[in-house]
Amino acid sequence: MNPPEFSAEHLGLPARDPVALKDWYVGALGARLVFDSGQTPPAFFVELPGGLLVEIYQGATALPQTGDNSVAGWRHLALRVAALERARDELAARGVVFEGPIRPAGGGGRVLFFRDREGNLLHLVERPKGAAAFTRGLKA
Repeated sequence: MNPPEFSAEHLGLPARDPVALKDWYVGALGARLVFDSGQTPPAFFVELPGGLLVEIYQGATALPQTGDNSVAGWRHLALRVAALERARDELAARGVVFEGPIRPAGGGGRVLFFRDREGNLLHLVERPKGAAAFTRGLKA
């Protein structure tokens, strides 16, 4: 029996302030608002360039460990880019603050970490050409 085919549909992101976090993803990362629940508390779907949907909704609690990349569970969102420095410069112009220098990436390539306005960890990742396992769907 063959396993079902999967593709990522969306990532859920509970927030202390869903409106402000939605606005950050739209303004800083160029996301497009595709759904607004129109309710209180609000819920949103934003689409990042490249197609990943992020569902932003009201969180019940916040823990300081959320942004610690060594805590077990889902810990960061990797955004693949074709040119790391170009993406860094564009996001920096939009107010994104990066943590440390560009570093080697697990599996090859380079990464650069940053956080959204609520401290959630993200990073840009650039993979070398020909790294077949990591380049599916990447547009130059």
